Amino acid sequence: MKFSHGYWLVKDGFTVQPAIEVRELQTTSESLTVFSATRAVRHKGDTLNSPLLTAEISAPRPDVIRVRWTRHSGRRTAGPAFTLHLEPNSPAAVTEDANSVTLTSGRLSVTIAKTGPWSAEFRYDGRRLTGSGVKGPAHITDADKLTYMREQLDLGVGEHIYGLGERFTPFVKNGQVVDIWNEDPGTSSEQAYKNVPFYLSSAGYGVFVNHPERVSFEIGSEVVSKVQFSVPGETLDYCIIGGATPKDVLKGYTALTGRPALPPPWSFGLWLTTSFTTDYDEATVNRFIDGMAERDLPLHVFHFDCFWMKEYQWTDFEWDPAVFPDPAGLLQRLKERGLRICVWINPYIGQKSPLFREGMERGYLLKTADGDVWQWDQWQAGMGIVDFTNPESAAWYQAFLRRLIAMGVDSFKTDFGERIPTDNVVYHDGSDPLKMHNYYSFLYNQTVFEALKATLGPNKAMVFARSATAGSQMFPVHWGGDCSATYASMAETLRGGLSLGLSGFGFWSHDISGFERTAPPDIYKRWVAFGLLSSHSRLHGNESYRVPWLFDEEAVDVLRHFTRLKCSLMPYLFAGAVEATASGVPLLRAMALEFPEDRTCLPLDTQYMLGERLLVAPIFNDRGLVSYYVPAGRWTELLTGRIVEGGRWYDEQHGYMTLPLLVRPNSLIAVGANDRRPDYDYADGVTLQLFELADGATAAAAVHDPDGVATLAVRAARSGRRIEITVERGDAPFTVLLRGVTQLAAVHGGAWARHELGAAVTPERGARRVLVEL
Repeated sequence: MKFSHGYWLVKDGFTVQPAIEVRELQTTSESLTVFSATRAVRHKGDTLNSPLLTAEISAPRPDVIRVRWTRHSGRRTAGPAFTLHLEPNSPAAVTEDANSVTLTSGRLSVTIAKTGPWSAEFRYDGRRLTGSGVKGPAHITDADKLTYMREQLDLGVGEHIYGLGERFTPFVKNGQVVDIWNEDPGTSSEQAYKNVPFYLSSAGYGVFVNHPERVSFEIGSEVVSKVQFSVPGETLDYCIIGGATPKDVLKGYTALTGRPALPPPWSFGLWLTTSFTTDYDEATVNRFIDGMAERDLPLHVFHFDCFWMKEYQWTDFEWDPAVFPDPAGLLQRLKERGLRICVWINPYIGQKSPLFREGMERGYLLKTADGDVWQWDQWQAGMGIVDFTNPESAAWYQAFLRRLIAMGVDSFKTDFGERIPTDNVVYHDGSDPLKMHNYYSFLYNQTVFEALKATLGPNKAMVFARSATAGSQMFPVHWGGDCSATYASMAETLRGGLSLGLSGFGFWSHDISGFERTAPPDIYKRWVAFGLLSSHSRLHGNESYRVPWLFDEEAVDVLRHFTRLKCSLMPYLFAGAVEATASGVPLLRAMALEFPEDRTCLPLDTQYMLGERLLVAPIFNDRGLVSYYVPAGRWTELLTGRIVEGGRWYDEQHGYMTLPLLVRPNSLIAVGANDRRPDYDYADGVTLQLFELADGATAAAAVHDPDGVATLAVRAARSGRRIEITVERGDAPFTVLLRGVTQLAAVHGGAWARHELGAAVTPERGARRVLVEL
């Protein structure tokens, strides 16, 4: 929200009262409280008839500093509030000298001037990150007597800002106006389904604004040297998160707001759907699945979209008997074919649904101030909205989910959750409707995820969610929403996924070939490559089916090729998934996250890293042309073995079976023996491919079981012409494939044989160490 009129003036209708002068500073051993006048105090009379702003500064976790500005503290505050995972004992230390006081949390510190103009400087290991200066924090009143609190943090020269949720606008957020307010906008809008009041800076810190309601950000767009954020009300609460690297910042942010759960291995496979408004019944479903099998296309999950339930009755959790007369039998038959099952749900109850009256009578639906059920006709006729702030409502909703799980459903597509009213609406627990608008998505997906987890067990639950806010990363997986069948929409989809990953979300998917309209074969095939080289991979559409043979026969081959490639990479990908749950670093990563020291990488949004070691550059045109950047080092094309020298751009042309897929130097990539399924014993017959291990360098790989426990961990270290391979955990047999090496001088502790792409070393079972001489 903009309050100024150029550099000098305030917009008509606003009164801005900023922090001008520090009047008093109180300290404890672990906190600071600063009292700042909103005008210069020259004599005692200047202390009258104007606000005094209070800043409470503390350390909720190591490397995190929390700042809470308040004007009037006597106002009652209704929920909800984000759940912060705090350290039981504050890690803060307070020191002072004659001119300033410093609060330190881990390696992060803030220094406040004791007297004079308001000034706060945030540093990490002594390196300045950002600061808040005079007239930055402010209390603001508009012509209608509505109040706001604002902060302005320094934006350095050349500093890039990322994140703020799944945003489809330009990847670098500098110059943008961003309102944190969940909408149902599609992917070609400045609005977003997943709004997160957290941004990540290329200068090595993050900022989390601890408010679930609308937060307005001006990223160098009102004051060009500041990131400004404001909220309605009398209080502004934010955290600065420091780190040695952007990954460390994400680790700190997700430690504060929650780490993603580990999705089950089967969820990483290929998903196929009925699509949305297409005609389908049991025969259609079987025809699709038979067609995939007849064409030797691996398929792992089948999704039933909205019309598995009868029209006008969403949501009633009942299969439409006209098209699915024997749902339990159908699901059993699909399970016998090795498929997992997902069904579509939402948190809205249409008036025609038998559950509407039940929910109304029991008080399970949102109400108006008059005590009526809040209703409208957007989406479902006369629909009400489940009130998840009522524990009984949540339990009621979960009971229907458990019945479906018992029938054979493995996951739920938790659609919607964005169109949540703010006017004339009352929650069971008295929550503020403005704060609940975004936060509703958290409660909705938490309710569904917890039902799956309680029924299926830990590490076996996952949802397929569209809406989200801060903390929702704990309930994976999220997909990108309604994209269109165009190359422009494919690119904006990727921008959204990269931004979401930099907002703490570890797992992300999208509708392959676009949701709206039907893609030409060219776009379908290009999007298949991108989709199968994403965290999760789903074929889904609106008015038409997405089985590949409806596009052309080559599309069948392309889908088979990339599905099998992804299945074979599952040991590597699942290790990245385990890392995401432990650190908050996403599986699909912006180049800036992995290479923050390479300034060329900072704005890149048409390529990404899949895990730590694989670079992917999708193709966004009908000519097969791609322009991509390779960071420094000797990289290897995974599919061809070609060496690519880094530190430069490449312009190439690719057919449908290839795209730039490069392995970082000094990499040990675990490749599985199964290219048909995503869920298998990754250690059984695994090959560890060693790429361009430089003298003095090391590389490591781990293979995990479905619970994320490492069953095999191997390390390779090179000294001159010798490579030492050490088993650090496990005794499963494996092969090390030295990519690019065609001859070995000797192997000690194992047998070796030539391989078409290099030399293979198979240690004897139980061997802890193998020495290879090149």
